[in-house]
Amino acid sequence: MKKLLLINPVGRRSGYLLSKVSTFQPLNLAYIAAVTPSHWEVKIADENINIFEFEDADLVGITAFTSNINRAYEIAQMYRVKKIKVVMGGIHSSMLPDEALQYVDTVVIGEGEGIWKQVIEDFENNSLLPRYNGPRIDLSQTKIIPRRNLLHPDYFWTSVQTSRGCPFNCNFCSVSRYLGQKYRQRRATDVLDELEEIKGKYIAFVDDNLIGHSPESRNRAVKIFKGMLDRGLSKKWWMQTSINAADDENVIKLAGQAGCMFVFIGFETLNTKTLQEMGKGINLKIGVDNYKKVVDKFHKYGIGVLGSFVIGNDYESMEYYKKLADFLVSSGIDIVQFSILTPLPGTELMDQMQKEERLIYRDFPKEWDKYRFSYVVHRSQKVEESTIYAGNNYIKNKIYSFPFYQYRLLNSARHVKDPANIYAIYKLNQALKKSWQSSHYYK
Repeated sequence: MKKLLLINPVGRRSGYLLSKVSTFQPLNLAYIAAVTPSHWEVKIADENINIFEFEDADLVGITAFTSNINRAYEIAQMYRVKKIKVVMGGIHSSMLPDEALQYVDTVVIGEGEGIWKQVIEDFENNSLLPRYNGPRIDLSQTKIIPRRNLLHPDYFWTSVQTSRGCPFNCNFCSVSRYLGQKYRQRRATDVLDELEEIKGKYIAFVDDNLIGHSPESRNRAVKIFKGMLDRGLSKKWWMQTSINAADDENVIKLAGQAGCMFVFIGFETLNTKTLQEMGKGINLKIGVDNYKKVVDKFHKYGIGVLGSFVIGNDYESMEYYKKLADFLVSSGIDIVQFSILTPLPGTELMDQMQKEERLIYRDFPKEWDKYRFSYVVHRSQKVEESTIYAGNNYIKNKIYSFPFYQYRLLNSARHVKDPANIYAIYKLNQALKKSWQSSHYYK
């Protein structure tokens, strides 16, 4: 029996990886394992949990984001020197296959499930190609269940994916280029059947948007939430969704009844001009003045809000960062994720920054390590690099210091009420605080 070794590399233990409650399963590798022919032995090595050490295999598959791509290339070299074939997939190599092919034998571009059996067959026939283009799967027809038994048992959240693709085209995001702008959905009954088989209580829906953007997708979300109640699944879970989910109070109410602990929403900024440049039309439609109303709508049904914000945009200032810090204390947002604006391969933002020659770090692939949302990697208009770091520290010092931190936590407890939800909000705040205090710019 031949052995396939699938590897999830980690370049640096920072950010979300510093806490168990904010670390997620590499579900993509479990999907690849599920479509690997049964006459292969499959193992998943996951550096989220353990540092990888060389072990023998007939074929190696590696996935990677931009921030950990150099670790992926390092591991690939361990095997190439021993003449063991290495296949790479994931978003970075899909956006930059020519770069990746300098370090691996084969790149799978796009979604791997629909092409993986061909990759295996070609390997077995000694005719492996340098590139394969994975088709975008019709999720309404597929019943592939990821092999979670191969994932490390120490994860707190069990990851579940129910959709792919995004019709929005935010300039800093490569999802629509990677997975397409068509929102593809699994059937509600298939999702519910999978949830019923999962033994763990805590679920992370890793869709970019579980509720979606159309009447059809909202109806599917309703079926999932009602189905969780009807089947008595008793799961506790969180999801990502767009800000306009608050338009349909019935959906939010059902989500809360079905066990939703908190939602991840990309608020991004309080500056309407920046929202226009980002292409965040849905946020502009709701309006920044209504952000607090969105939070209140979720709180009404006991659901916490993890708000995502991006700083380092053009034309910001220390005055803006002070305004944002005040807003975060008063808005009721329970958990705050901050990213420094980072142009990634495959995004309109990267195309723009390269065209305008504004990248600070451009010795690739060596300096991809800086593209992890905690470094200023391009020159912003009207705002200095030091001001962005100072603003980041100012905001986080305010939201995590006495008395504002205690006020925020008590406010969350008052609104979400459920002890499990309150505890999850507290632990995620602690995880993000720890991430900040471990950052390169903290001091």
